[in-house]
Amino acid sequence: MSLSKFAGTALAVALLPLAASAADPVKRVERGALVIEGIPEIPPALAERTNRYQQSRGATLEGWLADGSLLISTRFGETAQIHRVLAPGAARTQLTFFPEPINGASPSPDGKGFLFGKDNGGNEFFQLYFHDLASGEYRLLTDGKSRNTGGLFAETGEQFAFSTTRRNGRDSDIHLATPSQPGSTPLVEAEGSWSAVDWSPDGRTLLVGRYISAQESELYLVDVQSRERRRFHPANTPIAFSNAQFAKDGKGIYYISDEGSDFQQLRYERLDGSGAKVLTADLPWDVDGLERSPDGRWLAYTANVDGASQLKLIDLKTGKPAAVPAIPVGLIGSLSFDHAGKRLGFVLNSPRSASDVFSFVPGSNKPALTRWTTSETGGLKAETFTEPTLIRYPSFDGRSIPSFLYTPKGAGPHPVLISIHGGPEGQSQPSYNPTTEFFVRELGIAVLTPNVRGSTGYGKTYLGLDNGYQREDSVKDIGALLDWIAKQPNLDAKRVVVAGGSYGGYMTLAAMTHYNDRLAGGIDTVGISNFVTFLTNTQDYRRDLRRVEYGDERDPQMKAFLERISPQTHAAKITKPMLIVQGLNDPRVPYTESEQMVATIRGNGGEVWYLLAKDEGHGFRKKGNRDYNSNAIVLFLQKIIGTP
Repeated sequence: MSLSKFAGTALAVALLPLAASAADPVKRVERGALVIEGIPEIPPALAERTNRYQQSRGATLEGWLADGSLLISTRFGETAQIHRVLAPGAARTQLTFFPEPINGASPSPDGKGFLFGKDNGGNEFFQLYFHDLASGEYRLLTDGKSRNTGGLFAETGEQFAFSTTRRNGRDSDIHLATPSQPGSTPLVEAEGSWSAVDWSPDGRTLLVGRYISAQESELYLVDVQSRERRRFHPANTPIAFSNAQFAKDGKGIYYISDEGSDFQQLRYERLDGSGAKVLTADLPWDVDGLERSPDGRWLAYTANVDGASQLKLIDLKTGKPAAVPAIPVGLIGSLSFDHAGKRLGFVLNSPRSASDVFSFVPGSNKPALTRWTTSETGGLKAETFTEPTLIRYPSFDGRSIPSFLYTPKGAGPHPVLISIHGGPEGQSQPSYNPTTEFFVRELGIAVLTPNVRGSTGYGKTYLGLDNGYQREDSVKDIGALLDWIAKQPNLDAKRVVVAGGSYGGYMTLAAMTHYNDRLAGGIDTVGISNFVTFLTNTQDYRRDLRRVEYGDERDPQMKAFLERISPQTHAAKITKPMLIVQGLNDPRVPYTESEQMVATIRGNGGEVWYLLAKDEGHGFRKKGNRDYNSNAIVLFLQKIIGTP
């Protein structure tokens, strides 16, 4: 279980038209939940052209039920819901039916049902529910107001642990509850962001994590009866833990951390601190997934090798590596053993295949993959999709920056879209993306997805290179990429657009202020426009976490620096067209970040297309909203770089 997943309530506002020049006012149009400014009508021919690329879906493994069937999350209508798959290749039976997407599910070990989370309009104030498989009924278990995440069952299924902001709206405490009735009991009430990580086999101890930053976290052992808390593996220097699980005998813990290494390594240590050992000392990449079989025989893990996943298996009886099937190059996640420990399930995604669920039986010399789901791709032949090339380019300080390049057919020179990931503790990886394929195949655009400094997957030194006063060094990496593009004969340096979401949205806005003369335009989705207003207005439970990454705006020197580097401060430099996209209920980057940037650019005479969704938060999760957004992006690209 990851220790670093965090994210509010909808903001009650009066939506007012944004500033525009008196000579050319921008009309605000409301169409359902969408608020549209400056975006031309989408031509029917364009919508028809993009339609097939918008019909893809994928499947996510949520866990095994006691009878050997699977729970998955997939979308058949507007939103992703929970489905049951009885056998490999069997029909997907939908179990939940809500207008809002489901935020994960946890099957109860006794087979009676599953927990699931759901918010309202993307506000990320998730509530936990229990779905009874026998009756098909569900019931609310949390208070309906606070933010509640997790839902980790003890082995008996009689109780579960979860995180909640109920106490003060700022700290994430850990509570215990039962699926049979509402209400919960506090187990950990303390400052910070706490999450349940794993139960001991006897159910008497809960392993919990305290997340401080991407480069620092802590693990604690909590006695369920006495609530006594004892730190596991205390250290004098910061350590980042990512995953951890008890050994079957309950006497030790398998965990992943970066202690004494630039990378996240798989380790084992007894509860008393003895027997510590590194299990992946020879692996110069991050280990990013971990799962022990219920019978204690197998330990599965994944490694992030240059952006792609490798699945490994250890036979804990012998301590030696065990065979795994041949798996196509791609991304592997959601590792989960069935209740008997006889099958290991996981999700596989690659540039030429949507996310689908597979399993295999450990212990064979030549284990074979079994496919459980085959997700639809809108009639497109996914096996013909573009495979990216991994390139590296030098930046201003000589550091090599990795990026994936999706190249259209033909000699070029091709226009370019630079797509920057969010986070900032994120990573661009080669994955199935029909929107990218549309850009490459239908519009002839080359797509670059750089992993600028500060990205995960390349060690903690690289991860920390954009912290604090080094923030704009990552923006300089985009400038270096523009230099690299200019030297490529098959790329058109005069037709380059930059795009990104969340922190990638900030990077987009910053790139537009630094390199306006070298860019044709920018597409910002839920991006930070001013670090000081962002830190002031982001939800209480996120503020201290973001201060660790960006800097503390309460310090006068840091505040001055943050204001100086904020894109809003330099918006007058943006003279090229912008498309800005925002969810009204965003608890992470409040909608005001986008609205103030739109107003500032327009006040300077700049052109902005603006799209606001009143039923979305940090990004769009409803299909109709996503489809309109992607069509607007295509129309924007056609307009500013002349794609067909």
